[in-house]
Amino acid sequence: VQLVESGGGLVQPGGSLRLSCVASGFTFSSYAMSWYRQAPGKKRESVARITRGGGSTNYGCSVKGRFTISSNNAKNTVYLQMNRLKPEDTAVYYCNYKRYGYDYWGQGTQVTVSS
Repeated sequence: VQLVESGGGLVQPGGSLRLSCVASGFTFSSYAMSWYRQAPGKKRESVARITRGGGSTNYGCSVKGRFTISSNNAKNTVYLQMNRLKPEDTAVYYCNYKRYGYDYWGQGTQVTVSS
């Protein structure tokens, strides 16, 4: 199993970024996928989740209305479109899926929101 995130970087407040996570080693279309983030000194928190097939999504309160999760089964990829970014969105963002109660994580991609 491999989850590889990309798309992070430095962006000014109010800007946008799109993160991608390419999955391999499992049947991508059979599992819900999630994005989490962890800021320095803080616990890892859930950002967004999309059900298998993309039929339903849910978001953390702090990102609702600004972030959008989507997936492309043909590309085994899940995306996180982040708009109206704030300095408090600065964190390492991780792709995740769960199977039989076990969490699989990518290596993370750094997002820094600063002027």
